[in-house]
Amino acid sequence: MLNSRLNLAQFWDGRAADLKEQAGGPIANPGEMASNHTLAVEVLASIPQYVQEFKQVFGTDKLTIDEVTMAIAEFEKTLVTPNSRFDQWLYGDSQAITSEELAGYELFKTSGCVACHNGTAVGGASFQKMGVVEPYQTENPATGRFGVTGNEAERLFFKVPTLRNVELTYPYFHDGAANTLADAVNTMGRIQLGKKFTPEENTKIVAFLKTLTGEQPRLELPILPPSSDNTPRPEPFKK
Repeated sequence: MLNSRLNLAQFWDGRAADLKEQAGGPIANPGEMASNHTLAVEVLASIPQYVQEFKQVFGTDKLTIDEVTMAIAEFEKTLVTPNSRFDQWLYGDSQAITSEELAGYELFKTSGCVACHNGTAVGGASFQKMGVVEPYQTENPATGRFGVTGNEAERLFFKVPTLRNVELTYPYFHDGAANTLADAVNTMGRIQLGKKFTPEENTKIVAFLKTLTGEQPRLELPILPPSSDNTPRPEPFKK
């Protein structure tokens, strides 16, 4: 979820328009939380501290999935990684990145990577076809935007991922096929740009990409009362 607030939509295929819509998905997904919206709201409504805090924020005693997903989305918006070394260089600190990293940035621009990876998030602002110059070979069945819109012209169009923090977000691509940045750079060069990077060029681009690692969010654990035999429990959910 890091830097997800900078994306034009959520998920690789963009099926969630924003973080609020995205937040509701995992709750009701049997493969993730094995729950549903009704049960989640019942559980939250059984915890007095949550009831009190939701009332303070939303001004209502009636807790619904709308307030729940809105609260989650607002939290997720705080998960950003600012002040990377590249940011510091942009702000004028010429010593923030090395000559090799700067050479990688120049290659990143002149090779055409910036056509898709641009803006504040260095990506995340458009959907692009995976495999422009040559087809991308994968056994993953995902069809990208086509699966959302049904528009054949959008088959294999995926959201361009942000490159902020990319050093830490392996494996890469929608199918997780690239285990390292070096692998990802070579694949992108070949199928998207029609370019075969030399080992030296690859090393420089990877060095640049690592300058995009910013400050990581520091999360405080929520302080909730421990469960006990006296804690109210919701009735089991019945279909």
